[in-house]
Amino acid sequence: MNTKYIFVTGGVVSGLGKGITAASLGRLLKNRGYKVTIQKFDPYLNVDPGTMSPYEHGEVFVTDDGAETDLDLGHYERFIDESLTKNSSVTMGKIYLSVLEKERRGDYLGKTVQVIPHVTNEIKEKIYSFENTDTDIVITEIGGTVGDIEGLSIIEAIRQVGLEKSPEDVLYIHVTLLPYITGSNEIKSKPTQHSVKELQSYGIQPNILVCRSEITIPDSIREKLALFCNIRKENVIENKTVKCLYELPLMLEKEGLGRAVCNQLRLDNYIPDNSEWQEMIDRIEKIENKGVNIAIVGKYTRLEDSYISVIESLTHAGYANNVKVKVELVDSETVNKINVKEKLAKYDGIVVPGGFGNRGIEGMITAIEYARENKVPFLGICLGMQMSVVEYARNVLKLEDVNSEEFDEKAQNKVIHIMDEQKEIKKKGGTMRLGAYPCVLKENSKVRELYSSEKISERHRHRFEYNNEYKEKLEKAGLECSGISPDGKLVEIVELKDHPFFIGVQFHPELKSRPNRPSPVFVGLIKAAKEN
Repeated sequence: MNTKYIFVTGGVVSGLGKGITAASLGRLLKNRGYKVTIQKFDPYLNVDPGTMSPYEHGEVFVTDDGAETDLDLGHYERFIDESLTKNSSVTMGKIYLSVLEKERRGDYLGKTVQVIPHVTNEIKEKIYSFENTDTDIVITEIGGTVGDIEGLSIIEAIRQVGLEKSPEDVLYIHVTLLPYITGSNEIKSKPTQHSVKELQSYGIQPNILVCRSEITIPDSIREKLALFCNIRKENVIENKTVKCLYELPLMLEKEGLGRAVCNQLRLDNYIPDNSEWQEMIDRIEKIENKGVNIAIVGKYTRLEDSYISVIESLTHAGYANNVKVKVELVDSETVNKINVKEKLAKYDGIVVPGGFGNRGIEGMITAIEYARENKVPFLGICLGMQMSVVEYARNVLKLEDVNSEEFDEKAQNKVIHIMDEQKEIKKKGGTMRLGAYPCVLKENSKVRELYSSEKISERHRHRFEYNNEYKEKLEKAGLECSGISPDGKLVEIVELKDHPFFIGVQFHPELKSRPNRPSPVFVGLIKAAKEN
């Protein structure tokens, strides 16, 4: 069969859940037996989000092949359970960089370089990159909102795709908001009409409308939208807020999204096998009310999306342990030795996540000391792992002037130091140790028990590492190195034996967690928190 292309655009307001809609559709099509991939086009001029503050776009999601991407790729992977690649994350910065490099090489043979055709051709090249692979369907989410000036070239490119491919191979889905006016108790369709009109003015007629609404959409509104937006009534799909994020594919299935897509793309497999997903949702709904409280002690607490994969991984681990997980963000800058008990006493487990820069570091170290001394289940991720080493060296080994080289280059005892291959690197973007790397787990360790495997592969994003000069001292004092790179040079995991659960990992286990296949270290943390 020909490769099929689905484009998901957004209108009226941002943050409507285009990414979740695309991910849910991917799951519905996968459940019909199709090989699906998803990609995201972001209109901003950054080459990737790697150098951005988490407050700009939330967390940076890292793929196996080392691409630093938008957090929506995390949603895609969690829903379709496929490992995506750098081809799934494209920014206008990446597009323009490629165009300019080609111009400098003389690839355009002296032509004037223009948005059309050179920029749009570059965009289409990324869209078509999955052809001649085993991929049946490519779902492409367009970031931003229709009408945004920085996204116009992307809209033009996907319009051209509609002309270049057969009508039955291309589908446009527009996700919009139907605001509910409480004063008059009615849903208003005018913003969606205007949004579709804007899209039509660029030469794109959406085939399906996915409408976010707080209440059930009346038939009269569906008919009005169908008439004024030139869309079949059955292709006006309601998208109401669900109790559990992972219910959305099943809700959209009932609304007829899968059927509408199959009709447009002439797909034969109309009937999905949603049984496994439905069983998962049934299990989630039966989880006992008693829950566990987990604190994420981090430095980017003003925006929940900064730790979205960590939060989702904790939730997945709750499913595996038949317990509800309540997560709260605690600003590490506000934690000190005087108030640490007051701040953290109510939590059954503590997570110290990744991050960069020295702001809030002492609060993280204090939280780790509290977890260690009070036997509170603890998981340190990347920076959190490194700070657990600093804490142990300071408070158990009693070394003086202990720090990470990242925060104090002149510290007497730099138990965390910069990786050798990073020492000469000056550029910030895309230069860290990125992507999936193997790790060998020590026999009889907690992590070996959790993973049930001698060798694992997890994703990384860091420049600094455990300083092996201190390994013998730290292990002798009780901080065991239970995960090591295959060449024996890099410590990936530390853990305490005489503790209910105290593990620090240099990698980011949250990036590979799935609702139906949760990360083992998160499962272990929640199990310990539940018992705690």
